[in-house]
Amino acid sequence: MSAPALAVTDLVVRYGARTAVDGVTFSAQAGRVTALVGPNGAGKTSTVEACVGLRQPSSGTIEMLGVLLPTSEEARSLLHQQVGVMLQDGGLYATARPLEMIAHVAGLYADPRDPAELLATMGVDPKTRTALRRLSGGEQRRVAAAAALVGRPLLAFLDEPTTGLDAMGRRSFHDLIREQVSEGLTVLLTTHLMDDVERLADHVIVMAGGRIIREGSVADLTGSEDAVHFRGALHMDLSELASALPPGTEVIEPTPGSYRVTGSLDPLALSSITAWCGQHGVTTRDLQLGRRSLEDVVIDLVGDLS
Repeated sequence: MSAPALAVTDLVVRYGARTAVDGVTFSAQAGRVTALVGPNGAGKTSTVEACVGLRQPSSGTIEMLGVLLPTSEEARSLLHQQVGVMLQDGGLYATARPLEMIAHVAGLYADPRDPAELLATMGVDPKTRTALRRLSGGEQRRVAAAAALVGRPLLAFLDEPTTGLDAMGRRSFHDLIREQVSEGLTVLLTTHLMDDVERLADHVIVMAGGRIIREGSVADLTGSEDAVHFRGALHMDLSELASALPPGTEVIEPTPGSYRVTGSLDPLALSSITAWCGQHGVTTRDLQLGRRSLEDVVIDLVGDLS
């Protein structure tokens, strides 16, 4: 296996007495999408900020594209030519127009993409005269993504890239990232949107409390176990349903009013579940059969720590 595009070892980030990132070690393989997921306060953004030089680590090492940070001014300048960054907030000139902004960023790179073409691909009219501060939140995220990708980076840090985008905008963004990754781009993605992760990520790292609590591919994390999901009244008594199902079947309420049954779900078990649901006011449209979602897995992992 080739050297990773990003290698983080024993990273610690503290804010005074509070430890935001507590000894995190992970790598992002070249030409793949690695996703950092977890609840607010997990340490994801602090990790990204330490990697891109916006936050001074308290300890640990970061190696990016073969360069151990911190490094010389000359090596840092060369590294910046190969890295794109999309922050969760900021990074754009509020009074600039989209094409002015992206053309300015493009001028910092040796072989940039065409700014107007990239903006059009992102769903932003390059001819618009509207200042960035007057664009919608989703439009601003599109421009920020274009700024991160216009320099043809080898490694891109994308922090909550699809926040504020509508369904079509998110799908277009997914297509663009998949295209760039097929051409050799490495992405470190942080997001709360598990649909983004399931569509894009080759490797998923779950963080909570500043630490990594699980990692693997989406398939590794979600497993092959079937599940029945349904919605109903809050805190329903599940004892009767549990007793009607085979040993080893688990019936839980992972979030209020949302229920999940996992285990050996043969036709007889499914019949028992649907019968119980019918008796307790759960309609057919509230029932769903399928494997556990990544969102379910992350909620369970984080909940186990609380």
